[in-house]
Amino acid sequence: MVLVALVGWLVMQSSGWPAVQEQFFNWDIFTQSFPEVLRAFPVNIEIFLIAEAIVLVLGLMLALMRSLRAPIFFPLRAFAVVYCDFFRGIPTILLVYLLGFGAPALQLQGVPQSPLLWGIIALSLVYSAYVAEVYRAGIESVHPSQDQAARSLGLSHTQALRYVVLPQAVRRVIPPLLNDFIGLQKDSALIAVLGVVEALRQAQIDSSATFNYTPYIATAILFLAMTIPLTRFVDWLVARQRKRQSGLV
Repeated sequence: MVLVALVGWLVMQSSGWPAVQEQFFNWDIFTQSFPEVLRAFPVNIEIFLIAEAIVLVLGLMLALMRSLRAPIFFPLRAFAVVYCDFFRGIPTILLVYLLGFGAPALQLQGVPQSPLLWGIIALSLVYSAYVAEVYRAGIESVHPSQDQAARSLGLSHTQALRYVVLPQAVRRVIPPLLNDFIGLQKDSALIAVLGVVEALRQAQIDSSATFNYTPYIATAILFLAMTIPLTRFVDWLVARQRKRQSGLV
C-alpha cells in the first residue's frame, strides 16, 4: 500500500499529470458516458454466457477425443490435436476478423450474416482449444486404478469414464476453467472490431465524440466489477481444494 501510494504521488507530481487527468479521468465526461457504456455492457455478458456454454461442451468433446487410446480412434485423436494446436496458435483477434468479415462476405446461402454470431463462434473456437487441454489434464490426473476398479465392477469403458473418471476430473479443474472464463469475459470486447455495439465499442463512440479517453476508464471499471468477484471465487475454490487434500475439511 505504501508503494502504491508512493507511485501515485510521483505520478500526480509529474508535469504531464494535468493533461493525463483531463484526457483519462475527466469526471464530467465520465458521468456522461458511463450510463451509455453500462447500457451496452449486457451485450458483453450475452457474448460471454453463450460462448461459455459452447466452450464447455466443445472443449470436453475434444478432451475425450484425445483420451481415446484404441488405434481405431486415431483419426479423432489427430483431429483433436490439430484443432487444439491451430486455434491455440492463432491470435484471437485475427480469427475474429477472419470469421466476422470473411464468412458473411462469402454470400453463401444459409450462412448467417450477423457479426455478433461470428464473433461468438470465433471466441468459442479459440477458448475450446484451451479448455480442452484443461479437461485433458484433469482426466489424466485421475489415477488409472480408478478406471480399473470401475471396470472390475462390470462397468464398460464409457460407463467408467462417465461415472468415475469425469466427475473427479471436472472437480479438479474447476479453478483453471474459471480462470479461462475470466479471460473469455475480457476478450468479449474484441468483438467491437466487427462493429457490434458493446461496452468497448460504445466507449469508442463516446471517445470519438468528445476527443477524450475517459469513456475507456468507464469500460474498464465495468470489466473489473465483473472479473474481480470471479477471481476471488477462484481463489476460494483453490483454498477449499487445498484444505480438502490436506484433510483439514
